[in-house]
Amino acid sequence: MEDCIFCKIISGKIPCYKVYEDKDFLAFLDIRPLNPGHTLIIPKKHYRWIWDVPNISECYKIVSKIANAMKNAFNTDYVVSMVFGEEVPHAHVWLVPRFKDDGHGGAIRLENIKTVSKEEMEKSAEKIRQALK
Repeated sequence: MEDCIFCKIISGKIPCYKVYEDKDFLAFLDIRPLNPGHTLIIPKKHYRWIWDVPNISECYKIVSKIANAMKNAFNTDYVVSMVFGEEVPHAHVWLVPRFKDDGHGGAIRLENIKTVSKEEMEKSAEKIRQALK
């Protein structure tokens, strides 16, 4: 879709901090992270909702793989997955690593967006990529 920001990321028209890519899926850091390492997993083909993705089981295998890599990369046992789909009309899954004293309390607060420098974003993406190997 021409106006979809995620489709523009997939096509390379908009840059991203890529952590994973295969022929069907792309994972990249959220530019409005709830915590450092906050990652989005999306299908490369445009679907409105995650449950519309025909190979959803493959998507969730990747979600699992990345969540476990994040646990190792960020030395945490707590990675939250969320599906909303309202903010961007392209199927996606959020993975957010949680940390002690991360400012969210007992549950993720969606308004608690972190300021993360470009260097920190690059470092987080590299940590996840290395943990995926």
